[in-house]
Amino acid sequence: MTAEKNKIENPEVLFDEFDPPTYESWKEEATALLKGGSFEKKLFTKTYEGITLAPIYTMEMAPNSGDISNFPGTENYLRGTKVGGYITQAWGISQQSDEILPNKLNELLKHELDKGSTVLNIALDDSTRQGKNAEAITKESIKKGGVSLTTLQDVYEALSGIDLAAHGVYIHTGESSASIVAMICAMMQANGETKDKLHGIIGADPIGVLAEKGCLSISGDVLYSEMAELIKWTDKNKMNLRTILIQGQVYNNGGASAVQELGFMLATAIVYIRKLQEQGLDINRIAKNIAFSFALGSNFFMEIAKLRAAKVLWAQIVQSFGGDAESQKMVIHAKTGLFNKTTYDPYVNMLRTTTEAFSAAIGGIDSLETTPFDACMQLPDEFSRRIARNAQLILQNECNLRQPIDPAGGSWYVETLTQQVADKAWQVLQDIENKGGMVLALQNGFVQKDIQDVLSQRFKKLAQRADRVVGVNMYANAMEPVIEKRKINVEEIYQTRAQSVKSFLADIDETYKNISLSELTNARENANFMPMLEQAFAAGATLAEVTAVLNRKNTGIKIEQVVEKHRFSEQFEALRNKARIYESEHGEKLKVFLCNMGNIPQHKPRAEFSTGFFEVGGFEVLKNDGFMTTQEAAKAAVDSGAFAAIICSTDDTYPELVPPTTKQIKAAKPDMVVMVAGMPAPEFVQSYKDSGVEEFIHVRANCLQVLTWMQMKGGIK
Repeated sequence: MTAEKNKIENPEVLFDEFDPPTYESWKEEATALLKGGSFEKKLFTKTYEGITLAPIYTMEMAPNSGDISNFPGTENYLRGTKVGGYITQAWGISQQSDEILPNKLNELLKHELDKGSTVLNIALDDSTRQGKNAEAITKESIKKGGVSLTTLQDVYEALSGIDLAAHGVYIHTGESSASIVAMICAMMQANGETKDKLHGIIGADPIGVLAEKGCLSISGDVLYSEMAELIKWTDKNKMNLRTILIQGQVYNNGGASAVQELGFMLATAIVYIRKLQEQGLDINRIAKNIAFSFALGSNFFMEIAKLRAAKVLWAQIVQSFGGDAESQKMVIHAKTGLFNKTTYDPYVNMLRTTTEAFSAAIGGIDSLETTPFDACMQLPDEFSRRIARNAQLILQNECNLRQPIDPAGGSWYVETLTQQVADKAWQVLQDIENKGGMVLALQNGFVQKDIQDVLSQRFKKLAQRADRVVGVNMYANAMEPVIEKRKINVEEIYQTRAQSVKSFLADIDETYKNISLSELTNARENANFMPMLEQAFAAGATLAEVTAVLNRKNTGIKIEQVVEKHRFSEQFEALRNKARIYESEHGEKLKVFLCNMGNIPQHKPRAEFSTGFFEVGGFEVLKNDGFMTTQEAAKAAVDSGAFAAIICSTDDTYPELVPPTTKQIKAAKPDMVVMVAGMPAPEFVQSYKDSGVEEFIHVRANCLQVLTWMQMKGGIK
């Protein structure tokens, strides 16, 4: 028999017997399943962005197909700025190297490259970003990490043996990037390397610094002039280097929503465009020197939509200024955020960063930084760095996320959400423009208040456990050991840095150095500003000496209120910290006794709920299999040594159990706190309170408020 004869003909399968499903028919079925519950209240979710998420999305809800880019690398870049997506060029693995000593940074950078990183992500310490020398390093700055660069020798030690032509750099420099770029170029010149090898991002964001720190050391106009001179110089030396890096982290760390972060970043970019145009630069040169660094949050699809919307809005803005198609391409660095990371149950942070990295890869980025799981607690070590790095390597090499291109494209949900995020972010941008621009909006407190409003909503929902943070306000690990923080020899680091600078300066020709510094005095009014700046460092000038000369005649900017840095879980973590201090001082935790009434099925649901509720506050919960009489329960509660008892049973049995149990406990131990698990019917509340019940815990209770009150009752201040 031939293969043709063996071939089995499959009958055509038709679905004529089924009616085509419609949204209306689905809604009808869903409403019936809710059994009287409100369809709108139960199945629609309002986000912090002011967007209401529907339970289901259809083709009719999505933007018109004509409004959506069909191909990556074309039109408005919704589907990405590269025709080949990650297939032709994977996103850069840009893991931060934050060693303080330059020689140690060099070792870490090489290690990162050996283990899979592809971008030289260098963190600067606070003193370097502020243009100060190593002697200005503070204890807090050392604990935060970041390399200290004071002299040309420091830069040489940090980058020695690293091929800058093969690896792009990523450095956030603070309010100005001119000095750091000049130092690196002076080092390359001394080594006989051409400047065009230096590529990547060495970027400043003075408005971001103003929002975070509350001040700038010099005026904005001077900084914009410096920005312009740096762009001209990098273009002249054919350096593929972006020197403006707009930071979204400052707003995200304050609790901002995705649309606020995006809107504020775009408003900042518009300020830079206008100011640089005043300096004589055209939009194409300006846009090609701007990069964006987005923070990534835990709302998976919202982050995808934010990144996709960002590319569309940036293209629209640049086009409105007259920019060409190439300059409309947004360069995006993404970093997993710190706002939602926790110090308790910190290993869960590994899962958080992985989903955030996944959303970044789907949303479309140029480089990605996954923060180590312990970054919100201390400087990372080899283990936490390796896990963070490997998350990206797995996404690229095992999950095959390099293809297909724009996998979210065409999803009715994602396309709809992208359009909604774009519309909302555009409104934020318009609000800022109506306030006179980003700087004035910061000066009058508009931005800060806008973020604070969202932060307050977040904290309220978290306190009520409408939002959940695993391991913190839900599912706390009562047996969790404390992670011992690594000790840093601050004094040794300080002395090492001071000695290094001293040794370098001992061999410097002071006369030549002073001549170079003197020539730099009026350098900002000189077309040779950057060559003179480079020459000053080559002559042996320190970062602080150069800063002092450049800023001698300038006054800075201040705002009354900064965008305060927060973490979502900080209030609950403060409760746990207080509980740990109490335990260390008293040798035991505050105890709560479960007055479980009846057999196990009768009390188990509320006993488990109560256990989880109180463990969130660091209390020890004393469990049992239940009591058959109120006398047994009251005696066990009094004898337990706990300062509080909670009665756990069913609503039907509470009228017979709560008053007598409470009265017996109070008679034997008047200061014992008695609570009830569940919210009783209104007609019973007063009688329970009259018997001595002080609080009710239930799913709608303000968990943070109750636990704070409980700690105070137990003697924790």
